[in-house]
Amino acid sequence: MKLFAVGPREIHRFATVREFAEEFAPSSHDLIISIHPIWNAFIEPLSNGAHALLLDDYGNQEPTDEMIDRVIADATPYHADRIIAIGGGAVMDVAKVVAIADGRGIDEVIDGIGSLKRSTGLVLIPTTCGTGSETTEIAAINRTRLGTKAGISSPQMFADHAVLIPELPHGLPDHVFATSSMDALVHSVESVLSPNATSYTRLFGYEAMRMIVEGYQKVADAGEAGSEERRARRNELMEDFLIASNYAGISFDIAGCAAVHALSYQLGGKYHVPHGESNYAMFTGVLRCYMSIKSDGEIAVMNAFLARILDCDEDEVYDRLEALINRLLPKKALHEYGVTREDLPEFAHRVMATQQRLMRNCFVPLDEAQVLDIFEKLY
Repeated sequence: MKLFAVGPREIHRFATVREFAEEFAPSSHDLIISIHPIWNAFIEPLSNGAHALLLDDYGNQEPTDEMIDRVIADATPYHADRIIAIGGGAVMDVAKVVAIADGRGIDEVIDGIGSLKRSTGLVLIPTTCGTGSETTEIAAINRTRLGTKAGISSPQMFADHAVLIPELPHGLPDHVFATSSMDALVHSVESVLSPNATSYTRLFGYEAMRMIVEGYQKVADAGEAGSEERRARRNELMEDFLIASNYAGISFDIAGCAAVHALSYQLGGKYHVPHGESNYAMFTGVLRCYMSIKSDGEIAVMNAFLARILDCDEDEVYDRLEALINRLLPKKALHEYGVTREDLPEFAHRVMATQQRLMRNCFVPLDEAQVLDIFEKLY
């Protein structure tokens, strides 16, 4: 059993993008994948002739198979020695696929994922504090041709260098900060509850959990939603949130994510709900289902851990956690996203048919009837 591994060969921290550019020296041999706001505000003046593909030119939704095929086609003629991805999870996930594709389309990449070798250097720089994608070998793709969202993985998609730059997430809109950090919180929770967790992964997972929940308390207490006081406090804590996201990525890359992600992919795939928000829609529903089946073991350890941070009794911990998160990201019922009752059996069946890579990591095994029950209770 693998106890621990960190995918990137090196993890770096720079205070500013300029410090990164001085160290990594972008050039015309590089391809930078990013989005227009980040490129315009931070990268273009320091790009030194590097080529650029900006993902928002291809669409404003999470990566789809058709979008990735277009990016691969545009990237291939550059024959870049190194791909530098600067963006959120979507940007980093697309860069991983482009780096391994070597001109192949996404369906061919997925079919041959076990045998592909990467010859292009890969540098991943997050601009949000959520996915932890800079540390993982996983890319999430909305496979529109199959009607579902799914993750693919290969050790060849590990970055050579993961780079944390606290300057980058300072300008995040409040909603993006909340949804991205929520994704990191879910990563930490699912990884500590996973049957594949080890003492090493739990070390990172629980520390990520602590940093995020305590950070939420400090941000929520700093002022009203949208206030300059809250924004300033959040930015003071941004390096902590980046590190927590990184820790959670290290933890779940080995231990895995589970039912929260598997169920959320249905909401994201059909109704294009941002990933962190769709995770939150499923989060405590899945935890309450686990508790109804098995209330001892690691979930009891985790509940006690969270209860100490939240200063509440263990049987109140999910209510108190939701109350805290709702101050940053109000929770919606599934019907508020446009989900219909007719969707629910289809969603449940699709989880069991297409998400076994994730469902194998559940704290306790769930069958299709239990998954449908979670959807119905959250509807």
